[in-house]
Amino acid sequence: MKFLVDAQLPPALARWLACQGVSAEHVSDVGLLAASDAMIWEHAAQSGAVIVTKDEDFALWRSVSVSRHPTVVWLRVGNTRKAELLQWFEPLLPRIMAAIERGETLIEID
Repeated sequence: MKFLVDAQLPPALARWLACQGVSAEHVSDVGLLAASDAMIWEHAAQSGAVIVTKDEDFALWRSVSVSRHPTVVWLRVGNTRKAELLQWFEPLLPRIMAAIERGETLIEID
């Protein structure tokens, strides 16, 4: 399983995920920092990555897409400092991983 962290979230989230033993990259790592949502979607679909985002557009696309890829983890959290975001996210990771393993394609976290 591989995560692609979207631009509204800090690269630190991808680094933290990698430290947890999960393959993760930030869009800036793959040259997609200024890319359109469509380009990010296509990259994730082709590489088998799970998009981690705060962008509702990805959630809407996921809800109408007939394809099973990519999976979207939609974080419904307001603006927070990096440390607070990571602290909030940490206990949620097992729930997210379990949902992905069950085959859920849109995982909404609030």
